[in-house]
Amino acid sequence: MKKLVMDLPGINDYRMVEGLNQLKTNLAFCGKDIKVITMTSSVSNEGKSSVSLSLSRTLAESGKKILMVDADLRKSVMAARYHIQGINKGLSHYLTGQAEVEDIIYETEVEGLCITVAGPLSPDPTSILDSEQFEQFIEKARDMFDYVIIDTPPLGIVIDAVIIGKYTDGAVIVIEQGVIKRKIVQDMIKQLKRGEVRIFGAVLNKVDERIGAYGNYDYKYSYYGESDTEKNHQNT
Repeated sequence: MKKLVMDLPGINDYRMVEGLNQLKTNLAFCGKDIKVITMTSSVSNEGKSSVSLSLSRTLAESGKKILMVDADLRKSVMAARYHIQGINKGLSHYLTGQAEVEDIIYETEVEGLCITVAGPLSPDPTSILDSEQFEQFIEKARDMFDYVIIDTPPLGIVIDAVIIGKYTDGAVIVIEQGVIKRKIVQDMIKQLKRGEVRIFGAVLNKVDERIGAYGNYDYKYSYYGESDTEKNHQNT
């Protein structure tokens, strides 16, 4: 397996570490068979990709074998944002028959953490994601890793997270505090439920330290139980 070079952000703030550990613990309590997780948000710049990468790193540093997948085949910025070097093939190469699974999984400097980047952007991402090829990729990754964290495009903009979610065990929604309204979150929940995607919970991101116990850009996790989700539907 090839190794890539990238600028991995540090996780040094105590409150950030606690938030990520809480997220890791809550995911573990979702069930021992929960391995493949869709990460989404409503709009861009809510910190979804940063949360996905930080969660993946936290899980790897706890001794798990992790694959983080950048599944934004429309407007991926991960390779540029983290200055990733050494990539030859990405997810879109595999989904279009130009690579094998082993060709698109790269090791990082963090032991146990591997990454698959999006690859060249696709003119028709919906079709290649909603395919037998993508399902096979998920099943192979499930066998190879303890957790597969899939970073998807914002659900408030495109439907990809629902398409991807039906091949995974469920979804976590990243919500930026003070920016995203309740109605938007309720609409996202409806879309995921219509697609029969299980909702594990939400990460409240970029919490203002002046009004909460968590500092800026820290994470707070909450769980959407079945009754809570149904209640949200009834109140909409």
